[in-house]
This record gives sequence, structure tokens and C-alpha cells, in this order.
Amino acid sequence: MDFSPSERVVALRELARKFLATQVAPLEPVVHTQGWAAVQERLVVVRERAKETGLFAPHMPEELGGGGLTLLEQAQLSEELGGNLLGHYAFNFAAPDVGNMELLHAFGSPEQKEQWLKPLVAGESRSTFLMTEPEHAGSNPVWMSTTAKRDGEDWVIRGHKWFATGADGAQFAVVMAVTDPEADHPYARASMFLVPTDAEGFALVRNISVMGHSGSGWASHGEVMLHGVKVPNDNLLGPAGGGFMLAQTRLGPGRIHHATRWIGVCQRAIDMMCRYAAERELAPGKPLGTRQTVQEWIAESRAEVEAARLLVLQTAWKIEQHGEYREDVSLIKFHVAGVLQRILDRAIQVHGALGMTDDTPLAYWYAHERASRIYDGPDEVHKRVVARSMLKRYGLKLRSTGKS
Repeated sequence: MDFSPSERVVALRELARKFLATQVAPLEPVVHTQGWAAVQERLVVVRERAKETGLFAPHMPEELGGGGLTLLEQAQLSEELGGNLLGHYAFNFAAPDVGNMELLHAFGSPEQKEQWLKPLVAGESRSTFLMTEPEHAGSNPVWMSTTAKRDGEDWVIRGHKWFATGADGAQFAVVMAVTDPEADHPYARASMFLVPTDAEGFALVRNISVMGHSGSGWASHGEVMLHGVKVPNDNLLGPAGGGFMLAQTRLGPGRIHHATRWIGVCQRAIDMMCRYAAERELAPGKPLGTRQTVQEWIAESRAEVEAARLLVLQTAWKIEQHGEYREDVSLIKFHVAGVLQRILDRAIQVHGALGMTDDTPLAYWYAHERASRIYDGPDEVHKRVVARSMLKRYGLKLRSTGKS
């Protein structure tokens, strides 16, 4: 396995790097100090310019207006974009839209693709994903109260969701709801629906305050009530009872996207740590980087990010070659999230008081990426998946609990 970037990927990354430096980087400090709303209109212009690079929606086929990159190529580009707070959004490669595009492309009907997918790929709309519920543990995905019941040719959806990223301003939501609570197999009880956010009964209750920041627009996590929202049967995404199958299909590549973005964050943090250690003087002629402890932090960070990168690229390669690898996807989810936390912590420590301010992106990442060890399955669940899979190969019989 050779994960060296191809000449094409090298050129694409250089193109993205230059675009980020000139078009996106100036907006980053504005987000730190003034929030998403202060850059939202300017990002509309930036995204239009990003389309001219040919990298807009890189995960989508060229015939749909995307970049047509393979999963491995996406991973290598994603790292470049991850070094900027707005990099993925600028290129229409950000969650939750990226996962919803992949779902619609794989399972949407021709009519659904025309109505929902094409505007999303073009950056003319935004979406959100509603699965997590405040009343139930997200680590047990079969435990869900939101229901969808047939009413003639329609479905009526009632429920309570939260941590719906980007719900504020989204044009539609992909909603997971129980459609057959009596199904023999617990993973055949729920379905997915395409729900317009302006439908009667769809209510954005609030943008949840996360680590002291409630956010707005795409940079928010909404709490949503579904008060008897009625949608036609044509809005059923994929087969009835196929919700969990679709969710796993969405989350596999999604964890590749997350992990490569985190690696981009790590690389940026390491660059900042090294630059500050080389320039900041503790006393005249004594840079911070002359201290052994700081040198150890830098070396440890380099080793961890290099190993994490290879693990993620190997997983992307395996998925491309052989299909989904659940064990490998779980490995990268908890491992890279942990690497991210440790590197950010070291970078802040090196920067001292400066690292706690919003003069750098470190504090923002430290607060907002703590969730990386929770969303898309907490660390403990993914470690359990890996351990159980390994132990089965040694003959240990483990009883299924119905949890992921």
C-alpha cells in the first residue's frame, strides 16, 4: 500500500492551500471574535469563487457538479482543508451536508436527487441531520422515541431531537424516526425521511450553547421539535425500515471525513507550536524551544499525527478496495479523536496565556473539538466494537445487547 499523494492530489492540495490563504484565512479571526453571522454573507462570495477551482463538493461525481475525487483522494485533500476553521465549508465539504449528499446520492430516488441533492451540491441550500434525542443515550441508537406513522399517503412525524448541526438556516432535514416498533430485528424499526424545515410543525427550539458558544447558521447545533410534521411517502429516503442501514452507510465515510479534518487541525496546531517555540523567548537569547519538555511535546505530537494519518489513509484504502471495514472505522474514530485532544492541549500549553485567547484558533478548537470523542459514537462504544471483534477471532462468544 502506497499512500503517497498522486501528482493530481499534490496539485489539488496546492490549489486549495493558495485559495485558503487568500480567500478564507482573512475570515478566520472574524469568526473567533464575532461569530458565524459576521462572515456568513462574505462566505457566499467565497464559495462561488471556490467553484472555479473544480474542488467544490469534491466527494460528489463530476456529472453532479462535484470534484469526482475518490475516498482516498478526499482524505488527502480534507487534511489540507482542516487546517482552517472554514476550509471544509468553503468547499462544500462540511458536515452535515457532506453526509446527507452521500446518502441522497446512494439511496435517493431520481425525484429526490433533483429536488434535494442538486441544490445541496451546488451550495444553494443547506441541510441538517436529526437522529440524536436528549431523552435517550446516543450510544444506543435503537432506543428512540421519535415516530413516523402512516396517514393515508403521508407520514406524520412526532419527536424531539437535538445536536442537529446547522439546523439554523437549513432548508431541509434528514430525520430518523421509528416506523415499525414491533419489528423483530431492532435495526429494522426506523426509517429516514426528508423533511422541509419550513413544514408545519417543524420547530427550531434553540441553538444549544456548547462550551459557552451557542453559534448561529451552519456553526450551530440545534434543538428541534417535530409537532406532527406531515410529509408525503415520496419523502421516505431509502426503504422503510432501512434507517439504521442508511445511518451506518453515512457514518462510515463520515468518520473518514472527520478524522482527516482532525489531522488537518493537528498539523496546524503543530506548526503553530513549533513556530511559537522557535520565536518566543523566555529570556534574551533563550527561545522556548530550547526547553526539553517543549521538545518532547513537539516530538510526541509529530509521532502521533504521522501514525494517525497512516491509519486513516489505510482505512480509506480498505473501504475503496473491499467495502466497509467497521472495525477499522471504529479504530480511527477513537484514536484520532484522542490524538487531536492531546495535540491541542500541548499547543495551548506551549502558547501559555496566548493559547487561551481568541487571538489564535487553538482555544476555539479546544472547546469545540472536545465533542469529537462523543459525536458519531463515543470513544467507549468504538473501543467496544474493536475489542469484541478481535475477541471473537479468539473464540470468545459475546452476547449481543442490541447496542452498536
